[in-house]
Amino acid sequence: MRRSLAAFALCALIAPTSVSAQTPTPASASLQAAVDGPWRPADETARDRYRHPAQTLAFFGIKPSDTVVEITPGSGWYSAILAPYLKDAGHYVAAVVDPAAVAEGSRAYQQKSRDSLQARFDAAPAQFSGARIVAYAPATPVFGPAGSADVVLTFRNVHNWRMSDNAEAMFKAFFAVLKPGGTLGVVEHRAKADVADDDKSGYVGQQQVIALATGAGFKLAGQSEVNANPRDTKDYPGGVWTLPPTNRHAQAEDAKFQAIGESDRMTLKFVKP
Repeated sequence: MRRSLAAFALCALIAPTSVSAQTPTPASASLQAAVDGPWRPADETARDRYRHPAQTLAFFGIKPSDTVVEITPGSGWYSAILAPYLKDAGHYVAAVVDPAAVAEGSRAYQQKSRDSLQARFDAAPAQFSGARIVAYAPATPVFGPAGSADVVLTFRNVHNWRMSDNAEAMFKAFFAVLKPGGTLGVVEHRAKADVADDDKSGYVGQQQVIALATGAGFKLAGQSEVNANPRDTKDYPGGVWTLPPTNRHAQAEDAKFQAIGESDRMTLKFVKP
């Protein structure tokens, strides 16, 4: 059942929001080497200036020996950094939607997404031989044995789960798969304030994300402005997809939106007690 706006407001009042923004953490040499890996294609490294992978992953405190579960990694943008980084001493797990667990009209898309990611892994064993894929049902998500992961990561997904009315189930499943003391790292398009349950802008209120996490049992451990973008006015008729990299705007306005860049994003670190 989706929470009402009043419930979200109440959660925001009790959420531990006193954690101040933290200074960016320097990346280790091994993490920086994974970010700088020559196997990363140019169209992906071009987005580093917006996504700040080295600083973001350093902020989340990921170690080479960790078991890391990334939720719906898409085409594998972060996979190409995390899988090589974890290959020797840790484990990288890509959690994708199980095509058999969704409505028939969505199965082809989910199957194509899974097949494309697997093909990328298979094509570059030097980087991805240790990576594996686990499929989950969105309504009843399970990402692995309880208490088996050191870190769960999600990048720009919470708005989709809210629109699908399964955000609470996802956060509870994150909590279940993590070890005590494990980390949940969340990056999400940041709205100016709380948004309605049926909002389709792609932005989410930061307090709403904190409420989802703390409601599942997590403690807010830190927040960073490394992925902030003050040029993002967040008032586009087409929502966040107006901006790069989707660029759903008129060609005549391209220079305007390229100057803005990618969205303003919250970067939140939670810990399972």
